[in-house]
Amino acid sequence: MTRNEGVTMAGDSFHPDLTETPPEGAAPPGVRVHHVKASDLDAGTAQTEGMRRLAAISGRTVGSDKLWMGETHVEPAMASDNHHHGESETAIFIRKGHPEFVYHDGEREVRLATSPGDYIFVPPFLPHREENPDPDESAEVVIARTTQEAIVVNLDRLSPL
Repeated sequence: MTRNEGVTMAGDSFHPDLTETPPEGAAPPGVRVHHVKASDLDAGTAQTEGMRRLAAISGRTVGSDKLWMGETHVEPAMASDNHHHGESETAIFIRKGHPEFVYHDGEREVRLATSPGDYIFVPPFLPHREENPDPDESAEVVIARTTQEAIVVNLDRLSPL
């Protein structure tokens, strides 16, 4: 289709025409938009000592197939246990505080200091931990993962891939 006064019409490369019949055997598209209120976040998700995860978007909460999204809170002067997220790619947006992300690059531990507005990408199976060195302020991050439920494999130590 065409663009009209700066508005992209359905059928271009960014906005596919979803009115077409799905191919044989394809799952039907969702039937509604889900709204998860902050007060409805689900603490019944995989946890790691030293942090608190809350699920917003998951297979259980909204029926997602390929996405998990939620938030994590790390209290002042706390560090999570070492862990990885299995096959999930993990994207993290720093909402509050200055958490640090620690992983092992094969030679040494690497520490990434962050600020609100920053983003972090954690590849699948990469052991890491989150730390909040601030003695007074908690850290809050928003997380998106490429699996419908949070995969958390807790580890006794950091090790390189």
